[in-house]
Amino acid sequence: MKTIIAAYSGVLRGTGSNILSALQDLFWLLKSKVEKQLQIISVLQWVLTFLIMGIACTLILMYILCTDCWAIAALYLAWLVFDWNTPKKGGRRSQWVRNWAIWRYFRDYFPIRLVKTHNLLTTRNYIFGYHPHGIMGLGAFCNFSTEATGVGQKFPGIRPYLATLAGNFRMPILRDYLMSGGICPVNRDSIDYILSKNGSGNAIIIVVGGAAESLNCTPGKNSVTLKNRKGFVKLALRHGADLVPVYSFGENEVYKQVIFEEGSWGRWVQKKFQKHIGFAPCIFHGRGLFSSNTWGLLPYSKPITTVVGEPITIPKIDNPSQKDVDFYHSMYVDSLIKLFDKYKSRFGLPETEVLEVN
Repeated sequence: MKTIIAAYSGVLRGTGSNILSALQDLFWLLKSKVEKQLQIISVLQWVLTFLIMGIACTLILMYILCTDCWAIAALYLAWLVFDWNTPKKGGRRSQWVRNWAIWRYFRDYFPIRLVKTHNLLTTRNYIFGYHPHGIMGLGAFCNFSTEATGVGQKFPGIRPYLATLAGNFRMPILRDYLMSGGICPVNRDSIDYILSKNGSGNAIIIVVGGAAESLNCTPGKNSVTLKNRKGFVKLALRHGADLVPVYSFGENEVYKQVIFEEGSWGRWVQKKFQKHIGFAPCIFHGRGLFSSNTWGLLPYSKPITTVVGEPITIPKIDNPSQKDVDFYHSMYVDSLIKLFDKYKSRFGLPETEVLEVN
């Protein structure tokens, strides 16, 4: 009898253990699904911010002006006039916003990783050249406008400023949202202020290829628009700011794009937009909201690894000659190619892969 009771108790204990194990598996499954949905939501909000937030906020503000709540819109417009030049003076970053949990979900969606190769001195200022642009520069945003990948811990004492189109800072609400992440206009006034009147330990991240480079980005292609992009080198010389090459492996993999051939009507339209407005409209797609097998605005969840290279020491020359600019530009190009060649095999590219510099 005692033997039967002992055996029965063993069965019960086994059953209880199985139930507990099943509940744990269910819990982790549900947690994984919830985290995946949060990742999708975090990326979607940034994609919509990038594409429509500026226009949407402008239209909403105009609508409020025509309602009984017009005083709210009027107060904001008065504040906008008063605060108009703040983006040109380093902006108004918020560590609270940069540390939002949503950015960690954003990071894990791809995932995005930041690789440090050398220390940066806090007694110097820097200009980071970020390559390639991709469609939205997602790696640049996550790594340098948030703390999701630990840029503040990897480079203590360095304040990163991601530079983007100045037109974004004329859009209500959007301008404040961008400034909270440490984003600034990519124009001479803003860069001059940060590098000359904001002390040391500043790092301005410029996506050197800009709109022209975005027109040629496509999965499987590693090319940068750099041969005739020398303005950032001249700025570095005028301020004695060290140049740092940065390459993001995987930036071109997250969206698929229709590439128009040179001379086609599509490329003509894109270049006209680029010349007169500052950006080039792209026809691109990612995955759908509910399925990775459908088309949509969400980027594909492909890993993006951003490697920050070795700084190039730049002397301060108030009026650099074209010879000076060409010399340091050549040094920068060589350094970027070496960085690409050194790390390409570690992040999924064959040893035979060559970085195309246009």
